[in-house]
Amino acid sequence: MKLPEKVATIQTRKDFISFVHLLIQDLRENHTEWENRDLESFLEAITAWVEDMEGYYQNKGLPLPRQPDWNLFGQILLAAKIYE
Repeated sequence: MKLPEKVATIQTRKDFISFVHLLIQDLRENHTEWENRDLESFLEAITAWVEDMEGYYQNKGLPLPRQPDWNLFGQILLAAKIYE
């Protein structure tokens, strides 16, 4: 299962942990596909995406989550893979 498909299935803490393991594996195997390979740039991307996530949800026609959940945490980490 590809990462975007997997992140869509996250509902529980266990699902989130499984997804993070897949992210680690993806970084090891496909590091050239990652825009933010080091911790500093990854954390900066997390910050930037969270600051701009309202626009992401508006563009997708989705409501902005009122409370963070395991799925949102997964979406944030996946976005940080490539977000500039």
